Amino acid sequence: MSRVRVAVPGASAGSRFPPASNPLFMSLLLSSSRPFVITLVAALCLSACGGGGDDSSASTPATGTAPAPAAVAPVAGGAPKDLGFTDAAPVPDTATVPPFVDNAATNQRGDARYATKETNAGVRVVAGFLDLWTPSTLLVDAGQTAPAQAGFPAVTASNWSGIPGDATDGKVVNAAVLGRNIQYVVDVTTARTSAQELAAYLDDRRGKAYSVSDGLGPLTAAWRAAAQQTTTITGIAADATTVKYDDGGNNSGVGGGANPSFGTVVDLINNIGENGSTEPAKRYFKYARPWRWSSSVKVVPALEPAKSTTPATDGGFVSGHTAEAVRNSFAFGYVVPERFQEMVARGLELGENRILAGMHSPLDVIGGRIQGHAVAAASLSTGANAARKAAARAQAQSVLMTAVGAADATALNAVAHSQGADQDRFADHAASKAAYLRRMTFGLTQVGDRTQPAVVPKGAEVLLETRLPYLDAEQRRVVLKTTAIASGYPAMDDAEGWGRLNLFDAADGYGAFNGDVVVKMDASLGGFHATDSWRNDITGAGKLSKTGSGTLRLGGKNSYSGGTQLVAGTLQADSASAFGQGNVYVGGGTLVCNVDSMVTMAGAYTQRGGSTLQMNIGGNGAGRLAVKGVAALDGTLNVTFKAGAAPSVGDVLTVVSSGALIGKFSAITVPAGFKVTPTYTATELSLRIDAV
Repeated sequence: MSRVRVAVPGASAGSRFPPASNPLFMSLLLSSSRPFVITLVAALCLSACGGGGDDSSASTPATGTAPAPAAVAPVAGGAPKDLGFTDAAPVPDTATVPPFVDNAATNQRGDARYATKETNAGVRVVAGFLDLWTPSTLLVDAGQTAPAQAGFPAVTASNWSGIPGDATDGKVVNAAVLGRNIQYVVDVTTARTSAQELAAYLDDRRGKAYSVSDGLGPLTAAWRAAAQQTTTITGIAADATTVKYDDGGNNSGVGGGANPSFGTVVDLINNIGENGSTEPAKRYFKYARPWRWSSSVKVVPALEPAKSTTPATDGGFVSGHTAEAVRNSFAFGYVVPERFQEMVARGLELGENRILAGMHSPLDVIGGRIQGHAVAAASLSTGANAARKAAARAQAQSVLMTAVGAADATALNAVAHSQGADQDRFADHAASKAAYLRRMTFGLTQVGDRTQPAVVPKGAEVLLETRLPYLDAEQRRVVLKTTAIASGYPAMDDAEGWGRLNLFDAADGYGAFNGDVVVKMDASLGGFHATDSWRNDITGAGKLSKTGSGTLRLGGKNSYSGGTQLVAGTLQADSASAFGQGNVYVGGGTLVCNVDSMVTMAGAYTQRGGSTLQMNIGGNGAGRLAVKGVAALDGTLNVTFKAGAAPSVGDVLTVVSSGALIGKFSAITVPAGFKVTPTYTATELSLRIDAV
């Protein structure tokens, strides 16, 4: 779009503003905690320059270069002060908390070396369940034997019958939680709709990778074609007598050399379950399925033939379907991070469908989620997938871009979100976020310490490395820490921290700035390096600094207080309080106001020469700037008008309001066909529309 530029020359060296180097003046100017002093100092400065009212020197219509104003120099303050440290998320002490990613291979059954919680990582990662339930034996021994080995005694099969409440059963530790756990299944299976019944049936019987691939939304058809995925399960069988695992399809598709264009991707999906069996945990905890606890649980009728007739080897905790779905869904999101949140949401949706099927309880599903994330991280950190993950990501992106006609990763992201909620059930971000959080706890209330700080497991940062590629590993760990859910929920406070990880919110960036945060984005690398959105409500006392050529959009109700500094690239406000409660300093790059309301700044706003403020202006104050403290202006103001919001001749738009206004933009650009006259007062900048 061609534009009209208004030149507003700066002041000469004879300006009577107090110099920016005067420390007393600047300390008063930039202290947002002393608004009266700031306003008084600013007003005195303006008065000394003959300011304080309409600036007639700037009222010439913008037809070219405006006459030079009186010698007035902008007063720009310094950048918000760094805290001097960054936040960290250290790995728990590995001597006392053995990391799952280092010990995943111990998740075995039938091996005496790994028959206890202390020696089996797959049992240990979900050991929070012991706060609620004590199994009859503390061994991986339900229907299981193992010979003595390497000094570990032989394992003999337990006498657990699998029937709740009999003499061989375990002991209830928290009756209220376990009672609510089973009652939840009674309630939802009683109220289950036909649509939920069908979804639960399909997620039970189809291959899990095929089932969850529909979470790719607009990319599903292209993925299934590239992977050569098939299924034979398309509905509920009429006679309802078929075997549980009878999907004649190929689940994840065709891998390896038989599928040269997409085989590496399929191989990664297939191998994401390495050391991922849930059988060791099932045979350790020996906790029955919900329909054995209560005859009021209504199993989907078509799944009645799938109910095990050997309860002594059919434990419910943890849900194997859930663990597999969580792993597969995450793997899809890893190689297609454009659908990361939708895919992790799909994994938890399948977990809920296990409850709706009547086959599992909320705690079974919670355990499956915890174990699934740990296994996925271990698979991507070690073994074959560690070597193939980058190639799989590149292959998936290239093939899908070609399939949907996307020129680059940004275009692929647009296609990935091109459908509305009527076609893509994950299209509504707020609804998906709420559903994900609900499925993390299923309404079970906090029964433990609610004040424990979040910890991040060793290796968990790999879960975000394609979704937040511009952050380093430690920053991704801090993101996981600051977005983790609160402590105290049943079975979720494992020592490593897997139970509290909230991957949906983590994909929306930091939850808190508890130290200095520097984000460097290189737009030339494309994808999320070029543009990304953080939609969490960011708290904390830290400061955000944006560098690099990429674009970062802030869309949360932010309250961080350490200030915001834009060094380069673009920082965009997608919410009224995007920039938190501190001062905002634009030393370079472009600051964008793209909100359907006024962008508010609780502190001071300083813009230096060579930088740009872009306002996408609409009705009701949309895209304009309200600064509580001092607004010190320089650089360029770039004005655009939202669709349907173009002003008329004679309209006066107040675009900046502040506690005190100092300085002027050196140039103001507006869309071609418009001319404006800027008017600066002691507290406001307004633009009069002179011609259209």
